[in-house]
Amino acid sequence: MGKIIVTGSEGQLGRTLQELSPDFDCNVHFTSSTELDITNPKSIESVFQKGHYDYCINCAAYTNVEQSEITPELAYKVNAEGVKNLTEACDKYNITLIHISTDYVFDGNKTSPYTVQDVPNPINQYGKSKLQGEEYIRAILRNHYILRTSWLYSKKYGYNFYRTVLQKAMEGQELRITDEQTGCPTNTENLAKFIVHEVLAGKVPFGTHHFTDGKPMTWYDFAKQILEENELTDRAKLTLDRNYRILAKRPQNSVLI
Repeated sequence: MGKIIVTGSEGQLGRTLQELSPDFDCNVHFTSSTELDITNPKSIESVFQKGHYDYCINCAAYTNVEQSEITPELAYKVNAEGVKNLTEACDKYNITLIHISTDYVFDGNKTSPYTVQDVPNPINQYGKSKLQGEEYIRAILRNHYILRTSWLYSKKYGYNFYRTVLQKAMEGQELRITDEQTGCPTNTENLAKFIVHEVLAGKVPFGTHHFTDGKPMTWYDFAKQILEENELTDRAKLTLDRNYRILAKRPQNSVLI
């Protein structure tokens, strides 16, 4: 595999990758934003020039979809310009970049699953910032992987839908969940294993790929599944909310294949 650096190691995917450290069978350097800030080219340079890395797994991202509508400059600073900085450094030091992107690069108007051949058309600032990051990578760096995933969650780490539903259910709070969006919830453990055992193992060609757990469902379906697998169905009150109001538009269908 060569020598690997992971950015954004304090996030849910980064922390999951750390659990798989024994599987890497090579030298892996996990960095937080304190050590390596992708929005600061000097920060990247200081780490890359002495690291002699072969691969960079970029888990650093601004993922607050709602806040991205209010302060889009924050999303673009990390998801677009930060990715550009990282990509330029990878090009300079001949490092292969493995970058995590999103289903939100699509508008959700398609009635069938999205493939990598479909033309992106994001409908919110978060999706637009992530798409711009993708475009920088394709324009600058030949050896790269862009891995689009969907509804990413960890059962152990971070702030995500799974952990929020579980916490509210255990506290006895009512769960009002929409069924107006359909996607494929993806466990960070499965994405991490795909990166380590497939991508880094050379089983996947360079370019853009879609990876999900492969089971389409609505947010309501996902909440129901979470309650069932944690035996909380009788304890929690799950209500279908068709009047769910959010600031950022979401794609109604973001199933990836």
